[in-house]
Amino acid sequence: MKIALIANSCSGGVNKEKLMPELENEFKKHNIEFDLLQTRYHGHATELVKQISIREYDAIASMGGDGTNFQVLNSILKYHGDSKIPPLGILPSGRGNSFAKDLQIFSVKDGIDALRRQTTRAVDVCRFSQNKTAHYFVNLIGFGFVTDVAKTAARFKWAADFSYVIGVFYRLMGLVFHQMVLEIDGEVISGQNCFVEICNSKYTGGNMLMAPEAKIDDGFFDAVVLSPLSRLSLIATLPKLFKGTHGQNPAVRFIKGKSASVYTEPQKTLLPDGEIFGTTPTEITILPRLVKYFV
Repeated sequence: MKIALIANSCSGGVNKEKLMPELENEFKKHNIEFDLLQTRYHGHATELVKQISIREYDAIASMGGDGTNFQVLNSILKYHGDSKIPPLGILPSGRGNSFAKDLQIFSVKDGIDALRRQTTRAVDVCRFSQNKTAHYFVNLIGFGFVTDVAKTAARFKWAADFSYVIGVFYRLMGLVFHQMVLEIDGEVISGQNCFVEICNSKYTGGNMLMAPEAKIDDGFFDAVVLSPLSRLSLIATLPKLFKGTHGQNPAVRFIKGKSASVYTEPQKTLLPDGEIFGTTPTEITILPRLVKYFV
């Protein structure tokens, strides 16, 4: 078995200098040949995958977080979509690693074991539009309060996980809502909105159970829509995300669908698979079982 391993040298989950010798030993022990391609800057994973000869590999694996997997997936579908797509692997070493949890992969060792077993699972992919150009995600895409928090947290990366706490309280102080028209499979939701997460998988931000009923291979996304609410109510609801009980708040609504379009005023930044990328308006479509991941 030969794999292309796209390693994000900037992701913060593990010490890669210490990990690499262990990886080499594990791959050798299981007769896995690999070409290591290390990123040097944000977005470099997209360029690395674009340039490889995909037919040479039995698998493409990403070592990083959700953002690294996002870049690898998009590059494969955009630049190698006419080829037979090999199975994809994840060696989670980022801060969140949300999507990997739906594959029951919780560590780099789990990711290696999945490659060794060579058992795969067909997974839905969501396509979203930006100026008539298609992009893809497998975890979720959000906008509104959740993206505003992520944008603030990005300015405080030195604070590691605490950066999100900073983001939450900063955005709470200036909490504002936006006007939204969201159409899901013909049903229209309009009015003021706090945030929307359109989820293909269950988790976000690592351990937050944003969409408890989501399945990565059922042909549906699960939209989580939060209507305007008070700061106190929002503060009380956020911790419930870790147990998936935030639906107890009447401001939270869950909707399953296959296609969606969204317009907001003002434009809102998008957050696909943890990447700050794109803006509303956008259209989203589920592509059932488009790719396979090792499990």
